Amino acid sequence: MSKPNLRPHVRLFVTAILFALTAAGSAQRSIPAPPDVSAPPADAVFTSSGLATKVIEPGDGAEHPGPTSRVTVHYTGWQTDGNMFDSSVGGLPFQARLNRVIAGWTEGVQLMVTGEKRRLWIPEDLAYRGGDPSGMLVFDVDLIAFN
Repeated sequence: MSKPNLRPHVRLFVTAILFALTAAGSAQRSIPAPPDVSAPPADAVFTSSGLATKVIEPGDGAEHPGPTSRVTVHYTGWQTDGNMFDSSVGGLPFQARLNRVIAGWTEGVQLMVTGEKRRLWIPEDLAYRGGDPSGMLVFDVDLIAFN
């Protein structure tokens, strides 16, 4: 009888622990919401899914992550009322495979290049679908690296 492959489960467990530690660290500080947090501005670009994005700082890369790429990012998330609910800024960067995050991230981060900072307005059906936090969510994402 062969042993089960536990590596994917271990990776998922480690990712969950890092996410929890990052989230716990973010509870001690608050990053002010951007002025356009309540709705995408006129210069935001909309995708067919309803995701809106805007490049805040251009990157220096030429390639884009794919749907299963492992990305390393810093991010901050707000609800449209300006309440910050999570951030990795000031702590360790967050790492995850794009097929293991909310759909709005999977789609939006694939539009990015290394070194880019982009704001994502993620409709509820591409976020937590009625979970917490609910409603449209806004994330600033800095793509540090991917593979």
